[in-house]
Amino acid sequence: MNTSLKIERNGAILEITLDRPKANAIDAPTSFAMGEAFLAFRDDPELRVAIITGAGERFFSAGWDLKAAAEGEAADADFGSGGFAGLTEIFDLDKPVIAAVNGYAAGGGFELALAADLIVCAEHAKFSLPEVGLGIIADSGGVLRLPKRLPAAVLNELLMTGRAMQASEAERWGLVNRVVSSEQLMDTARELAQKIIANAPLSIAAVKEIVRTTAEMSVEEGYQFIRSGALKNYPKVLHSDDAQEGPLAFSEGRDPVWRGQ
Repeated sequence: MNTSLKIERNGAILEITLDRPKANAIDAPTSFAMGEAFLAFRDDPELRVAIITGAGERFFSAGWDLKAAAEGEAADADFGSGGFAGLTEIFDLDKPVIAAVNGYAAGGGFELALAADLIVCAEHAKFSLPEVGLGIIADSGGVLRLPKRLPAAVLNELLMTGRAMQASEAERWGLVNRVVSSEQLMDTARELAQKIIANAPLSIAAVKEIVRTTAEMSVEEGYQFIRSGALKNYPKVLHSDDAQEGPLAFSEGRDPVWRGQ
């Protein structure tokens, strides 16, 4: 059993806390355990949203455990089926993940946050990709996901200098959804999770699927693709019981009862 993770079910929310003092750094065994947790979340029909956070207030995660690297763990080691930190290479996860960034997210810690769908961070949080100063590269999503989120000039400065971005700047560039006090962090993440849970699960899955698969397409190409029958979740939504329940509940002035089918 890996003791670096604290996993708690809170109704339909799965809360995963990375707890590896002093900096919540991630070695291969921890990455494997995180992958197992996220894949179990993916496959559990009772769970709707996951929240990933770090223990303490200093570090969300310092990324790859450089002590493990010094002891021989290679930069291209097997970090498990979910990729580094268990989430960065799960490409079929149609349930939302919220990163509650409680402190410094460096290197792979920043890449873990970028792999989430929503980011809530504490006011003192900061983000960086310092890999070039270590002779490696941010290849667990940093050089792939961040270019889709930032203007080129800002992106290149972060990637090529390794400087840290403060929470206020991350909010200005739209990298994070909320910047709150440390005391409000988990409550804010849970509130967002509950707002998601209030909606139809198949609709949420279809939103994630369509956004993911059409990201590089033109609007016209996207229309053609979603109507081609190639998607899994979108056709389910159109012919689901929930698609009938939503309008019916609205007309009757009551909250819908989602069945996920």
